[in-house]
Parts: sequence; C-alpha cells; structure tokens
Amino acid sequence: MTLAGFLMAVLALLLAPGPTNTLMALAAAQRGIGATLRLIPAELGAYLAVVVPLSFLGADLLTAWPGLAVGLKLAAGAWVMWLAVKLWRLPRPDAASGIVTGRQVMVTTLLNPKALVVGLVLLPSVADGPDGEAIAIFGAAVVAVAMLWGCLGATMRGPLPFLQRAASLWLGAVSVSILAGALSA
Repeated sequence: MTLAGFLMAVLALLLAPGPTNTLMALAAAQRGIGATLRLIPAELGAYLAVVVPLSFLGADLLTAWPGLAVGLKLAAGAWVMWLAVKLWRLPRPDAASGIVTGRQVMVTTLLNPKALVVGLVLLPSVADGPDGEAIAIFGAAVVAVAMLWGCLGATMRGPLPFLQRAASLWLGAVSVSILAGALSA
C-alpha cells in the first residue's frame, strides 16, 4: 500500500464513530473545544503505544497466542460498556463537571479495536513496512480526527443531558458489537 492509500484507509477508520471519538465530542460539548485539545495527547499516546509494537510484533503474537485477540476484544467491550453505564448514571453535567478525563480517553483508546486494525493490518501493509513516515502520518491523522470530533462536539453545546444519554447509548451499542464479535470468534 502506498502512503497515500495508507492515509485514506487510516482516515476512513478513524473518522468512524467509536468510543474514543464519542468521548472527544462529549468533552467538547461539556467544556468546549479546549477540553478536547487537552485530551489529544492521551489519545495519541495510547494509539501509538498499541499501534507501533503491534505493527512489528502483532502477527507473531497472535499466531503464538490466538486467544489474545479475543481477550483484548472482551476487555475492550467490557470497558466501553462500563463507560456507557457510567455516563448514563452521571448527574446532569455542567461546565465544570469534567466528566471525560484523560485516563478514560487513554484506556478507551488502548482498548479501541481501531488500534488493532491499524497496528496489525494497515501499518504492516505500507510498501516498505512501518517506518517513521507512516507513523507520523498516522499520528497527524489521529490529531486531525480528534480535533474534528471535538469541533463537532463543540457545536452541540446545547442540551447536555440529552447528549450525555445519546453518547451513553452509542457506547453501549459499540460495546455490544465488540462483545458479540469477540464471542463469535
């Protein structure tokens, strides 16, 4: 795959609604785009912590321990469901509530199935193998998509209880999808 093809595939994957994007949009809806900007290092660091090692070692690890992928999916599904329940049960948010934390974004991103796809499929398929240029392109795409989701969230600064519940329902649906995929594997 060329670097341009890699970028297009990464953007298509990262732009899709998912647990990390939901948290980034919700943070901006709660406290403005600045909240999302402060969370981007947690998201980027978590993605890189998963993607870079997987791009070099992932196929061998999954061959040696086939249950590892299922275990990761189960952990991801459980975490996202916990976030969904926590969001549903939170009291009415206000501007100072700080519901979305860097820790939540980091753990959610570490367990995000998108990181597995990038690390196991997309980065290793770059023509010359994963290198600094492909990893830099991935990092820039992560930042750009996080800012885009933050801007989207910032435009929805209206009825926060509704947005909080909608985000909770979406995360619940994502969790069920992840868990169903893990159990059918």
